[in-house]
Amino acid sequence: MSNIKRLAVLTSGGDAPGMNACIRAILLTASACNIDVIGFKHGFNGLLEQEYQTLHPQHVDNIIQRGGTILKSARCPALEQPDGPARAAATLQQLNIDALIVIGGDGSFRGTMAISKHYDGQLIGVPGTIDNDVDGTDNTIGFATAIDTALDAIDKIRDTADAFERIFLVELMGRHSGYISLAAGIAGGAEQIICPEFGQLSPDNLRAIIKPIQHAQLLKGKSSYLIVVAEHSYPGGATALADALTKAIGIECRACILGHIQRGGSPVGADRILATKLGAYAVEQLLQGANLMMAGEVNGQACLYPLAKTGAREKAIDPFLVRWQQQIGSY
Repeated sequence: MSNIKRLAVLTSGGDAPGMNACIRAILLTASACNIDVIGFKHGFNGLLEQEYQTLHPQHVDNIIQRGGTILKSARCPALEQPDGPARAAATLQQLNIDALIVIGGDGSFRGTMAISKHYDGQLIGVPGTIDNDVDGTDNTIGFATAIDTALDAIDKIRDTADAFERIFLVELMGRHSGYISLAAGIAGGAEQIICPEFGQLSPDNLRAIIKPIQHAQLLKGKSSYLIVVAEHSYPGGATALADALTKAIGIECRACILGHIQRGGSPVGADRILATKLGAYAVEQLLQGANLMMAGEVNGQACLYPLAKTGAREKAIDPFLVRWQQQIGSY
């Protein structure tokens, strides 16, 4: 058992719907255990600049349904400086922080690991990123909402694509993974899905995309055709790919880049529940002595995973759905 009297929490990196629900769960669980909680503002920047506030239950009233994060978030280049981790650890020691919970992605967890070399307290991560590219958990906080946001846009784009019988390319976020693109593309009935896991696409191998388009036109005639593209899948993005396809097949192709709209909005129920579960679990595991671990969920069960391994990129998108999508891509 760990004797934690003072706990800190911060949200780091890209915001994700459900971060507020996680903060709420952390605070309520800690308060039930008579643990004081402070929140650092603007990610690790608040830790380095000692920008923080003491959190009380009233601070988390009516926030479970709100997107973003009440603690704000930011990238922190200062933490990557040679003295950054030591300065962060010094703040934690000075404020008598017994444990720190970091809500973020694998980049935030790398920063946490760097701090651990200078800090004697406990550190634990909670996966909050729409990209779902963190090892050790089936889903990350914000992923389910990002899919629904993308799907809503895809459905609307399909309507106008049908009206004009056009080819549309919808670019989704995901950093260097295709989790959002595969899930939203299949749910939206996209004719093709392009993501890093399917192989690198370049101007020299467009035939792999063009052939299914031409085959579909032979079967169905002129009709709408939707391609979901994960960011970074083609040099210059979906706009450059749309231009290249237009020139290659002589049919107007339009690109629609959703961008940061996928990060916003009220979290769906699945993200609120996951965030609550992992936030509460993180506090309980800290009290059991957990350190340098991430609180995740695998097969419906909350579990711990080594923080140092969360960025190994060993988690793969669903191989069955990948195979099925590639199988039906020409029909």
